[in-house]
Amino acid sequence: MMVRSGKPAMRFGTLMSAVVLLVFAGRTAWPQAAPPALGLQEQGTQAAPPPSTPALSAPPAREENPGLINEMGKLFDKLPSILPAIKSPSETMNDLSRLAKPSTMVSGRVACPASANGAPDCKQAADQLCQTKGYREGKSLNADSAEKCSAKVLIPGRQRKPDDCRTDTFVTSALCQN
Repeated sequence: MMVRSGKPAMRFGTLMSAVVLLVFAGRTAWPQAAPPALGLQEQGTQAAPPPSTPALSAPPAREENPGLINEMGKLFDKLPSILPAIKSPSETMNDLSRLAKPSTMVSGRVACPASANGAPDCKQAADQLCQTKGYREGKSLNADSAEKCSAKVLIPGRQRKPDDCRTDTFVTSALCQN
């Protein structure tokens, strides 16, 4: 939570209390290690001889620590099997060059004819626009529509009928390919 106050003393007090909380929380959260032995022994105890390990034995098994760092380490160990292989820059460029076709953007104005369901067929208009510029086919990038009405609409006092006007759609720019 962020405290915003116009008083600098209030901000400083909030900052100091957060620092104190972190320091005390850090002290209680970390386990204390045993004090180091300085070579002195108590009178009743004897030092145990160090365990002898053969030179060819396996290293001792690591004790499992269920902490956050241990879990993140396990995740990083599994990452290479989860993620796909990373391609070199030259392989990536080769893949992109195979996908990309040379194309050019052209502008013009070609009406989209009506398809069987009554909607405008702008793919056909984009192809037609590209063919006028010397290309084989195209995809519509930008379209414009306008309402075209008969002169009957301009007669004063005449009721407008549904078939007096129609909306025409035009392709104004297309991406053309050979």
